[in-house]
Amino acid sequence: MRDKDADQRSFIRLSPDVELGDGVRIFSFVNAYGCKIDDGAQIGAFVEIQRGAVIGKRCKISSHTFICEGVTIEDECFVGHGVMFINDRHPAAVNPDGSLKGKDDWTCESTVVRKRANIGSGAVIMCGIEIGEGALVGAGAVVTKNVPAGATVAGVPARVIPRG
Repeated sequence: MRDKDADQRSFIRLSPDVELGDGVRIFSFVNAYGCKIDDGAQIGAFVEIQRGAVIGKRCKISSHTFICEGVTIEDECFVGHGVMFINDRHPAAVNPDGSLKGKDDWTCESTVVRKRANIGSGAVIMCGIEIGEGALVGAGAVVTKNVPAGATVAGVPARVIPRG
């Protein structure tokens, strides 16, 4: 008889330094290393969570999302499908002398998503910003500035829109 749970686990890559809370659900094709995923969080398929990232309690992270180093997502947040977080304001493959950039050749800028914020599918979240508590980021938005608590933002670049 086939063990379906064992089959699913074989398609999940969690390094030994991942901190998992109680009741975390992780679906197939997830890659996570050096991060913390707190109690009751749900991580969809094809998600990558990098070293130093923190996912709070009861968060839902949808499929095909990339959560890089420096990102903190507080409790009870929703992150839609295909959301991309960015942690380097000046990305480049090489240094001015042509040598390949290494871990000491760039600055990781932190991003914080406050409690109960919601991020729509396909959004891009630039580095060095805060998405306020209870805020809503519309699908496809490119967030380049802080989002106030309770605000709704949409567009490219994302701008606050009135809730109607």
